[in-house]
Amino acid sequence: MTEPRFHQLLVDVDEAEADVASSILFDIGATGLEERDATTLAKGAVGKVTLVASFDDEETARQALTAVPPEWSPRPEVIVGDAFRDEWKKFFHPFTLCPGIVVRPPWEPYDAKPDERVLELEPGRAFGTGLHETTSLVADALLTHPKDVANARVLDVGCGSGILSLLALLLGAKSARGVDVDPDAVEVTRENAARNGYAERLEADTTDVRELDGAYGVVLANIEARVLIPLASAIMARTAPGGLLVLSGVLAPDVVAQLEEVKTAYSAFTLEGVDRKGEWVAILLRAPH
Repeated sequence: MTEPRFHQLLVDVDEAEADVASSILFDIGATGLEERDATTLAKGAVGKVTLVASFDDEETARQALTAVPPEWSPRPEVIVGDAFRDEWKKFFHPFTLCPGIVVRPPWEPYDAKPDERVLELEPGRAFGTGLHETTSLVADALLTHPKDVANARVLDVGCGSGILSLLALLLGAKSARGVDVDPDAVEVTRENAARNGYAERLEADTTDVRELDGAYGVVLANIEARVLIPLASAIMARTAPGGLLVLSGVLAPDVVAQLEEVKTAYSAFTLEGVDRKGEWVAILLRAPH
């Protein structure tokens, strides 16, 4: 039997142009995209973001090679067989998500210390191992706001693997609702909820946040600034009076000018703080009573 062949194109771009480069790659035929940098399991080029674009056939991949700027150092790659799908697992080991909380993959045992609690996570095809600064920033926000989290209904916009919903439940939230545009992410979230015993308390689906109703005491949105801004009205509308809103996926001001734009879009809420890790910031906001 002939083994499957997967055609990819790798490019190296500056962090500030990663969004534009991603759009260009999709426009010229990419059917999937992986982003690698210093924080991901598979590392990107030093000082750059490496985008790995997947194509359905060799001809489209070859055309893409000549269509992107040469300064992106484009290089084709052909993966034979499907073993590569699990290659990332060798980089994913138990780690501390935030003080007292350890994340472990299902394939590795971990003996928790007396002051530790453990989440079992299989990120699968979804974003959210917890290793990226944008995710750990939200995790820290949840840990440092125990009164908000306790018995709260939590909304996780762009839930990915479900890691933030799971953490909120572990920290005492009553229930969590995860929404994501990617059906694979929704399925992964449900699987992770089941393996951690939260299947009855974590609901996940592809409902657009603009179509949701109800209010949530804690709302989390770990998505890119270019998505946070147009969704501002919908996300604020889902935050209960006096509720906590945590926005992440925003680049720091010295990297690119995003922070002020996001703050302006959410100016109806009170700014409680801006936390930073690496090149990323999280914005903590409070809904008016």
